Amino acid sequence: MRRLLLALVGMMTVLGSAAMAAPATSDWVENEAGKVRLIAAATTTGKAASMRLGVHFQLLPGWKIYWRTPGDAGYPPKIDWSGSKNAGAVTVLWPAPKRFVLAGLQNHGYAGEVVLPLDVALPRPHKAVSLKANLDYLACSQICVPMQADLNLTVPAGPAQPSDFADVISRFAARVPGPADVQGISIDSVEFISAGETTSVRLSVSSATPFDHPDLFIEPAETASFEAPRLRLSADRTQAILESAVVPGTLTAPLGQTPLTVTLVDGERAMELTAIPVAGAALPPMTADAVDGASFLAMLGIALLGGLILNLMPCVLPVLSIKVLGALGHGGAQLHHIRAAFIASAAGIVVSFLALAALAIAIKSAGAAVGWGIQFQQPAFLAVMIVLLLGFALNLWGAFEIRLPSALMNVGGGGGGHHTLLGHFLSGAFATVLATPCSAPFLGTAIGFALARGPVEILTIFTALALGMAAPYLLVAVWPQAAHKLPRPGRWMVRVKHVMGLALVATALWLGLILATQTGLLSEGDKADGATAWVKFDQAAIARAVSEGKVVFVDVTADWCITCKVNKAAVLDRAPVATRLRDGSVIAMRADWTTPDSGVAAYLASFGRYGIPFNAVYGPKAANGIALSELLSSDEVLAALRQAAGP
Repeated sequence: MRRLLLALVGMMTVLGSAAMAAPATSDWVENEAGKVRLIAAATTTGKAASMRLGVHFQLLPGWKIYWRTPGDAGYPPKIDWSGSKNAGAVTVLWPAPKRFVLAGLQNHGYAGEVVLPLDVALPRPHKAVSLKANLDYLACSQICVPMQADLNLTVPAGPAQPSDFADVISRFAARVPGPADVQGISIDSVEFISAGETTSVRLSVSSATPFDHPDLFIEPAETASFEAPRLRLSADRTQAILESAVVPGTLTAPLGQTPLTVTLVDGERAMELTAIPVAGAALPPMTADAVDGASFLAMLGIALLGGLILNLMPCVLPVLSIKVLGALGHGGAQLHHIRAAFIASAAGIVVSFLALAALAIAIKSAGAAVGWGIQFQQPAFLAVMIVLLLGFALNLWGAFEIRLPSALMNVGGGGGGHHTLLGHFLSGAFATVLATPCSAPFLGTAIGFALARGPVEILTIFTALALGMAAPYLLVAVWPQAAHKLPRPGRWMVRVKHVMGLALVATALWLGLILATQTGLLSEGDKADGATAWVKFDQAAIARAVSEGKVVFVDVTADWCITCKVNKAAVLDRAPVATRLRDGSVIAMRADWTTPDSGVAAYLASFGRYGIPFNAVYGPKAANGIALSELLSSDEVLAALRQAAGP
């Protein structure tokens, strides 16, 4: 009996220690906005006089919480630590915020996943700490809801060991703004300008690395509220001037006598500085296209070219079957009928691009991730596209024919859908929708430029893309004699329709496979012998591997991305690139964006990219990564691997 009791006591001790050491986390507290918990970077307190914790939020799409200075409305998370034991002063570290615009109000905060790192002083090192956090925060979507959560966490005494949450806490701690020089940024000046009734603060900065689209946040709010900054960039994007106007009626103290904290956020970089601004002179007025005007005009040209090339991408080929039949149906038709039909197709493309631009502006204003082709991550969208494609195929095969009122569709000549304005308009719109899984040359550059900026730039760049893609149709509208000289319609077109219908069915089957994968009906098989040993994407692991002198190749892909599959078949899965990725000298890391993933979206945005395919190479000589072209070549990949590895 004595031996049995000793054994039971020993088992209880071991199990109790394991139960305390393993979690390093409180229970999740869930509500309509998402869930929140308290996590620790270590499983035990160790010998240090403080320890690192984190308040871990996982917010549902469309919801956001607020930064320490929330902007025009809202309030930041507040924590009451009453009842905690062996816990002294608690310092909250605030990761760099994002700007949200809702109903015209400027707000600063976070969406998706975020961790607020905490440094907790331990009055008695070596002793266990018992934490009781009463968390009060405001979560907003279309409405704002005050939230409350009671979080309890006990960290036992013992030699410090990292927990499973050390990486995620470190990842968000790295986003906390630091000194400018650490971020590779130099401060040229902090000035205030008074011109009539307008007062503003201007920050001038330089960087060895080109800026993407920097944003500026100014505190304290008790001194004044500030509008979103106007931005000027040099031609090489290494110098930036950001000027934020004071909201009228909010200034409470002279700016030249009051210290201000300015926070500059540029992608993954963020710096913070406290200074008293000096008087500066007003600059010439800035307009929407005065921000690096030459670069903006050049980007418009790139967008036009990218849209034109999009017509040749494999995503658009199935829809070209419909357009080929439409063109053949014009043989011998009157010139004004041909012109009207091709203008309608071009209009379908332009209207669809404008709708995509409006959707991107709305999603970005709500603080959610936005990207090129993200609608293919939604099973409902895929299901609708499959039905439409099969419907078009059955129509081509003669299973049925849809005839709408001639008053709406017929442009003269009475035929089926190929001789109607609405039919041509819809074919143009359909081509645009199916083009979004492709990332043509120049397209990614233009999309990245637009989505990193404001509504005006997004709308302008998307319009240029639309005009580029619609250019062939507009050319025929200008010179309709080209279509007029095509063979006249006849019985031979029945066989052409059958062949074109097969192309649409093949596209529907491809979308069906993607839908099956997203819904769990189909999973990937085992890796074939000799194939590249891809590891799951982990952004934190990249920095660790580079610090150890290793080279990392990152491939961001999705089942719905046609260009990604072209890159795999032509470059990544073939020698000599495949040989290099398999020889053990490179860590091959793959991120799957088939379904929505805020982490992948944020990673792409850090490079100014909002669509895929995307590839980057890291190494001792390229710690920040070398971004590659949308369409890969073996020479480009091998050269980047050599550059990242160094001599």
